[in-house]
Amino acid sequence: MKRALELARLFGDPDDPANPVGRAALLAADERGELSAPGEELLDGFGFGAEFVPQELGGRLTGLDELVRVAREVFRHDVGLGLGYGVTSFMAAVNVWTAGSAEQRGQLAGLLLDGRKVSVAYHELAHGNDFLRNEFSAQRTPGGYTLDGVKQVINNADRAAAWVLFARTDPAPGARSHSVLLTGPEDCTPAFLPRYRTSGVRGCRITGLDFRDCEVPAGARVGTEGQGAELALRSFQITRSALPGMAVGTVDTCLRTVLRFALGRRLYRRRVLDLPHAATVLTDAFTDLLLCDGLALAASRAVHLLPGQAVVTSAAVKYLVPRLLTRTANDLSVILGARFYVREGDHAIFGKHLRDLPVLSLGHAGPTACLATLIPQLPRLARNPGPPAPDALFMPDAPLPVLPYESLGLTADGDALGAVLTEATHPDPYVRAVLGQLAAELAAVRQAARKLPPPERTPLAGPAAFRLADRHAQLLGAAAALGVARSARDGFLAEPEWLAATLHRTAVRLGLRPAPPPPRTTERLHAELLRRHTENRSFDLYDLPLDG
Repeated sequence: MKRALELARLFGDPDDPANPVGRAALLAADERGELSAPGEELLDGFGFGAEFVPQELGGRLTGLDELVRVAREVFRHDVGLGLGYGVTSFMAAVNVWTAGSAEQRGQLAGLLLDGRKVSVAYHELAHGNDFLRNEFSAQRTPGGYTLDGVKQVINNADRAAAWVLFARTDPAPGARSHSVLLTGPEDCTPAFLPRYRTSGVRGCRITGLDFRDCEVPAGARVGTEGQGAELALRSFQITRSALPGMAVGTVDTCLRTVLRFALGRRLYRRRVLDLPHAATVLTDAFTDLLLCDGLALAASRAVHLLPGQAVVTSAAVKYLVPRLLTRTANDLSVILGARFYVREGDHAIFGKHLRDLPVLSLGHAGPTACLATLIPQLPRLARNPGPPAPDALFMPDAPLPVLPYESLGLTADGDALGAVLTEATHPDPYVRAVLGQLAAELAAVRQAARKLPPPERTPLAGPAAFRLADRHAQLLGAAAALGVARSARDGFLAEPEWLAATLHRTAVRLGLRPAPPPPRTTERLHAELLRRHTENRSFDLYDLPLDG
């Protein structure tokens, strides 16, 4: 927590017009289509690149959940700065941490520790998420490989010190047709494509690379030849587990902006906050933010504690959390009304965050791709869910083993997070009743998954299989909230009200028609929301002071 608090202190008061990384300055940079130069200088001074480097290589990366909490402080202020300064480098680096040679790992660690940028190029616009059809090639030569082709829509391509490239090394189709290479401007000089104009994250430099007969040494290959698809899918489990939790900070700011408006604006002779509809929207947003953070916590720690199941938890969190966060921000926009369209003034940051959020649903895996990852796993999970997850999965202060890159598998060996629901008990009668409904729903999902015919267990499955994967992901969100509540020792998270609200909203989204929660549920959440706003503390699980 200390590094997250230190970063919050360095960013200072976002409302101070003289703050070079305050909202006014960040919005001005966004209007110019630039990343904030003072923001990048702040992150340079903080050594943000070290957060992406494993401790054994001289960095600070020991737990993925800690990385999420630190990066969340950047995303709280500016999604573009979070992606454009460093998280793209992390997406590239995990391929090298997973399968790179000692020399490659040391080389990349040195670049990141020096504050340099690294880009990653998986997809091609012509093929989208079907990256096994990518045409960008790396042909074997006596001295290494010849690169030929184009990679589009790459963040930081024209200012990166290294590129991680997904390339075809075998013209034959199949899972062994591609490899990953680590190269950079010192090895070859591609042409850069013109910068893409985007509706969100306007400061990010999104361009592309055009290689024509570029020679790179054999030592550029990461892992073995033909390992590219496997390496990408294993690396995705790490990045998918991390990025959604970072975005919780973005919607925290959206909620804070709208709550401040609701406290100060009067309609019908009362505060907007006192209007029942507005109060409900704000409380529901707080509830969903806690649910999202619970699943983000469980998924980021699952990579360490349950690496054989990270293929499921990473796809679930990457699907569900960005979707809920975007929906929450859209719901909040109704309270602001026309103000959220205005690109200046007190509420302009809300509009910027609303424009930026959708990119977090995409990255290297959109929501459909994440569901397609879940579908083949569902029958296996139904047959062998295994025991419930350990309490440590939900406890941010519990120690973690070193991130086991080599143990990340492509087929899940259990559903420990889902099993938390099936063996759940709770002293609160309302919580207990809704848990019963959710456990029954999980049993129904598993029964349906066992009956899926072979053609419906692939990415080419029909809508029914995708709906099943959606329901499973939502149930994992509820299970994570339950795990967090049961593991909390004291304070707000140990109380039943937030869990009751979270489970109720999940059950409603699943169409289960639960009974309304007791009135004290909304009252307690409303009071907690106001307390945190008054004391300038975060709305996530951690209740941290935002002034560091």
